Amino acid sequence: MFKNIFGRIFAAWMLVMFALTMLVIFIPVWIISYMPEPRRTKGFLFFGRLWMKVYMPLIGCPVRKKGLEHFAPGQTYVVVCNHNSLIDVPVTSAEIPGINKTLAKASLAKVPLFGVLYRIGGILVDRSSEASRKQSVVEMKKALSLGIHILLYPEGTRNRTDQPLKNFYDGAFALAIDTQTPLMPSLLFHTKKILPVGKKFFAWPHRIDYHFLPPLPTAGMTRDDLPAFKEKVFRLMWDYYRDNNIK
Repeated sequence: MFKNIFGRIFAAWMLVMFALTMLVIFIPVWIISYMPEPRRTKGFLFFGRLWMKVYMPLIGCPVRKKGLEHFAPGQTYVVVCNHNSLIDVPVTSAEIPGINKTLAKASLAKVPLFGVLYRIGGILVDRSSEASRKQSVVEMKKALSLGIHILLYPEGTRNRTDQPLKNFYDGAFALAIDTQTPLMPSLLFHTKKILPVGKKFFAWPHRIDYHFLPPLPTAGMTRDDLPAFKEKVFRLMWDYYRDNNIK
């Protein structure tokens, strides 16, 4: 009973603090939105990281990182990550070093105020539209050419199962192969404990661990190599999650 009551109070605290801290950075980020790329994303991430450095400890969910040494200076990556919770996106965007963008649902860009930030930090896609999906690929390739990391969740949607991962879609691996960009696996731990599956308006404080694994080269690969490459990354991430999912 106590946990259910506290979990709902904590969920309200998370929402209120999210809104209040977002308002602090909204005006400078809105101004930055008129800058050209990659300055726009760089400026957005500057304020976004300040935001998350305040917000995450404030809600009792500090982030610890491991494997940052795998990011080589001057190298751009396609970063793939597991996806368990709504909190994954702000955590990953803020904690990946350098400039990065993620693929984002176009519908969320319509949310008042938040939508402005969402549009700057992401490449929007309407998955029901083939034209939108094709355009998002063009924009991701352009971002990579500008030295911007692309963060993708190959499971597609949040993993609501009791397994470490859901099956992967091809998109992230096709992007890495087509652009000959190294692909870096990464894993978030404990975000499902913060926002448990199946519980409405409930949250629980817990630290978050974000681990980066050594990047995998794609030089010389073709689309024929995609199925085996995708399976290799899936197995690497599954095994790492199983062996490192500490409390």
